[in-house]
Amino acid sequence: MLNVQDFTAEDMDFAAMLEASFAAEQQPERGDIVTGSILAVDSQGLIVDVGFGRDGIVSRKDIERMGLETSSYSVGSEIDVIIVRLEDQDGNLVLSVSQAQQSEDWKRAEELMLKEEIWEGIVSDANKGGLILPFGNLRGFVPASHVVDLPRGINEDDRKTYMSTLLGRKIAVKVIEVNRKRRRLVFSQRDAQRGHREARKELLLDELKEGEVRRGIVSGLRDFGAFVDLGGADGLIHISELAWHRVKHPSEVLKVGDEVEVYILRLDTEGKRIGLSLKRMQKNPWARAEEMYHVGQLVEGTVSRVAQFGAFVSLDPGIEALLHGSQLADPPPNDPSLIVHEGQRLLLRVISIEPDRQRLGLSLKEVTDEEKARWQERRAAGDTSQTAGSIVSEEAVQSEVTNDAAAV
Repeated sequence: MLNVQDFTAEDMDFAAMLEASFAAEQQPERGDIVTGSILAVDSQGLIVDVGFGRDGIVSRKDIERMGLETSSYSVGSEIDVIIVRLEDQDGNLVLSVSQAQQSEDWKRAEELMLKEEIWEGIVSDANKGGLILPFGNLRGFVPASHVVDLPRGINEDDRKTYMSTLLGRKIAVKVIEVNRKRRRLVFSQRDAQRGHREARKELLLDELKEGEVRRGIVSGLRDFGAFVDLGGADGLIHISELAWHRVKHPSEVLKVGDEVEVYILRLDTEGKRIGLSLKRMQKNPWARAEEMYHVGQLVEGTVSRVAQFGAFVSLDPGIEALLHGSQLADPPPNDPSLIVHEGQRLLLRVISIEPDRQRLGLSLKEVTDEEKARWQERRAAGDTSQTAGSIVSEEAVQSEVTNDAAAV
């Protein structure tokens, strides 16, 4: 059996230091979050045992900060608190329930930002600068630049009016900044929508198959094509796939909000792109070209565009034919725009057809003066039976083909 005498002075000093270190470890520090047991509840607040041999006090003001009353708590219940001060005038620990919950909210916000998860909140306040969303015991902010569908270029009053329409609405957001020291919690509705649409696009890419037909809503128009919402994710109809005829701008064919059936043209799983076609839903006009046209035939067309080498002419049903510069006049003009211009209606003769290559050649110089005169007489008389791009009645204007060069 060991006696005190068996311990040296050095051993006694070490034992004292060890005991002191254990005691130090058990002492509370400002900012610690601990779980305590409620000892008493009254109109002034709560008395909480946090296990350090000293009682802690939670003020009524701290509880009211969360929109609660002291009567919301009961004796014996466990509660998480943060140590705000180590001692008040009575030697009690000063505790805070609201700050402890805020600390958990900060942690939750940091986790959401780290995982890039989407969170839904209700707009509680709005101003010209953005939206306010309660996040537990915190208040998060959505800057105006991160609000979806906010019209661009509007003045401050109109922006404030638009923001006020969002009050009380639940919106999906992503956490983009968490700064405890500056108490900044910033959300983005725009990033959340982008993330949602990207996730939806991945699902759609798994569901869709090239060659199938889907219904969607036109969500946007750009110079290069039209975007179609297929149900939470957009696909693109390139301008070349809008129609069989040439389209200068998608607005000639579609408008935002139109419901359309589209052909799934191609799927790019790596690039997460969905290529669509509208013209594949229509009959290929070139399939009927040989039935409708033959070499030597007179046709009426409208110049759709003028190029350095000639002009393109729109014919029924959606065919764009070529009027080469060499077929404008003898001698050929250096600049085709000296003879023809966009939107001009012309009487022309078919000189070549290649449906498999989607080519149809026209000539202006091979239309005789007599044929032009008869055609112009019919137009002057108000004969509207022939529309731009239509086949001209052979009986009305056909005559023998001559090589006389002429220009309208």
